[in-house]
Amino acid sequence: MRSNLVIVESPHKAKTIGKFLGPEYVVKASMGHLRDLPKSTMGVDIAGNFEPEYIPLPDRAELIDELKKAAKKADTVYLATDPDREGEAIAWHLQELLELPASKTLRAPFNAITEKVVKEAIANPRTIDAHLVDAQQARRVLDRIVGYELSPLLWKKIRRGLSAGRVQSVVTRLVVDRENEIRAFVPQEYWSLDVKLNLTEKPGCFTAHYYGDEKKRELENEAQVQAIIRDITGGEFAVTSVKRADKKRSAAPPFTTSTLQQEAARKLNMTPKRTMAVAQQLYEGVDVTGEGTLGLITYMRTDSLRLSDEAMAAAKSFITTRYGKNYHYGSFHVFKTKSGAQDAHEAIRPTHVELDPEKIQSSLTKEQYRLYKLIWSRFLASQMANAVYDTVAIDTRCAGHTFRSTHQSVKFPGFLAVYEEGRDDEAEATGTPLPDLQEGDKAIASEIKPEQHFTQPPVRYNEASLVKAMEEKGIGRPSTYATIVSTIQDREYVTKVDKRLQPTALGEVVTGLMLERFNDIIDVEFTANMETRLDEVEAGNQNWKALLADFYKGFHQELVDAEEALAGTRLKVPDEVTEEICEVCGRNMVVKAGRFGKFLACPGFPECKNTKPIVEKMPGRCPKCGSTILKRKSKRGYAYYGCERGAECGFMTWDVPTATDCPKCGQTMFKKSGRGRMKSFCINEACENFLPEDKRGYYKKKEAEETAEEKPAKKAAAKKSTAKKSAKSKETK
Repeated sequence: MRSNLVIVESPHKAKTIGKFLGPEYVVKASMGHLRDLPKSTMGVDIAGNFEPEYIPLPDRAELIDELKKAAKKADTVYLATDPDREGEAIAWHLQELLELPASKTLRAPFNAITEKVVKEAIANPRTIDAHLVDAQQARRVLDRIVGYELSPLLWKKIRRGLSAGRVQSVVTRLVVDRENEIRAFVPQEYWSLDVKLNLTEKPGCFTAHYYGDEKKRELENEAQVQAIIRDITGGEFAVTSVKRADKKRSAAPPFTTSTLQQEAARKLNMTPKRTMAVAQQLYEGVDVTGEGTLGLITYMRTDSLRLSDEAMAAAKSFITTRYGKNYHYGSFHVFKTKSGAQDAHEAIRPTHVELDPEKIQSSLTKEQYRLYKLIWSRFLASQMANAVYDTVAIDTRCAGHTFRSTHQSVKFPGFLAVYEEGRDDEAEATGTPLPDLQEGDKAIASEIKPEQHFTQPPVRYNEASLVKAMEEKGIGRPSTYATIVSTIQDREYVTKVDKRLQPTALGEVVTGLMLERFNDIIDVEFTANMETRLDEVEAGNQNWKALLADFYKGFHQELVDAEEALAGTRLKVPDEVTEEICEVCGRNMVVKAGRFGKFLACPGFPECKNTKPIVEKMPGRCPKCGSTILKRKSKRGYAYYGCERGAECGFMTWDVPTATDCPKCGQTMFKKSGRGRMKSFCINEACENFLPEDKRGYYKKKEAEETAEEKPAKKAAAKKSTAKKSAKSKETK
């Protein structure tokens, strides 16, 4: 019997695939990259035509040995890492690292982890795509050069430990630019004018909004509004136009990586990073009751809207069976992928549309269920009929002024029976139902309502809208969106306030330096063009080392110029001033960063050396004394909640206080810490609503059953085992 080795990236994926393939296949996981550039040095020979120096990861030595042994025993090795640039590069690194001869090495990527797709990929393998590998190497080396040559400049001129990234710097700039737009924004006055109209010849009333005179007109000030009010006061309104029509609305296309992250943020309150982690679980496989282990969705890093004919046919069958023939689009609904997309994989969709979310809910975690339902619903809706609305627009005139009323209602739900896309802006108003009006109907105004408004500044990005901006501007690629958004927050260049992203003082100083001295690196168009050039490397139309040489020439000169211009200069990052008053000298305290995190300090140092920890006030009241509850951190960094009076009161809990009071005893309710919406509970032991600690849903480790006598025996056995291993190791040497 032939022996075959299949190498994938994760143990979970290996487990799923292992169930699809027969006993002649051994499936092992590489745990991601096994070889990379060294951490302590540049690892790129710039003078030697940008040759990278790859080394085996030190902490993976045991795994590398295990894979080498398995590869030697195998007749054929299938490298089944992810179907993208990085997956291709991992496959190439594996071939090099495990010293696999080309004659026994095959590449078998798959877009979905189902038995059919996996077996087809194994039956139709290919060789490693050198162009894909080169594109990934170019990206990796580019980022290493920028990071290792630019970061030391930031250490010298701003603060030690800072990091500069080729793409993260541009994304930080987007956030900084938006903040500057908000600061520079000047509100503009405008007015609205509504009239409540009562029909004079039949019952009925409705509200109409000022539209214009001969043409549509915006009301800019109160004088214009008052002039109209004078004209229409006491006058008769006549219905001059009644337009009724059917309005069709098409379903949104299936998800790409970007739109999945945006919609999961809007509807599920999930960060891009968390969305991708849960999507990875759904892709790699879930144990579904009655079905076995299944990959539930296709590959989740894609910019394509393409769907296979097989998938669209399955959707058609499901829609016509469950909802009826008139709910199907009528033909395959094909969406056009935007120009510039890689289009390497299908859009994100369920692998088995017949597995509706409710059917398999018991086999999924709460997060898996919610995300799977979102993906399943969006895909199904994309193949459903248009929604049809009844719309009516009515114009009434008085003294030469036109007022308009509109209303729409659903006539046929179509895809809305399954899914409706979320929006970042306000949804279009449907208007209130209108009476049955005809041209010539007369009315008088029972109420005239003028209202002043001011234009609003641009809103700060949230994580979803930042991903959308990155996609629109061509910054990054689907596989990098979540990591970039997470990185700029981890590096403290951007912070999240009320679910919106705003730059920190540090982020603004770093961006200012980059704009002044490294305009190319931080230029949005330049970065987008670099992505296009990397795509050209992937297509085989551009040499990757020539791309690096072209980039480095300009970058190195900018670095030299910056070093000379900033000689002897150190840029100061403004302190974040808080509303907390120093009780020693009365100044507003500022936020400082130390070895153990952030803290409050008096700006009067060294005259005033007062400092205090940063605490967050929580909703609710201390159940012992009624004082404020504060959020604190333990020495190990875990959050806990305690009374502001500290040891004087003594109250402390790991449970999170809520703004809800117990309906029975009136004390503050608490909830389990962790992700998602948790049911609140009462911790007052005297209350009939009291929930004991062991029923609050926390995981409890099983208590060790060993006795005090058994513990020393275990330690002795462990020492003996270590000694044996050491002796064996010396013999081998």
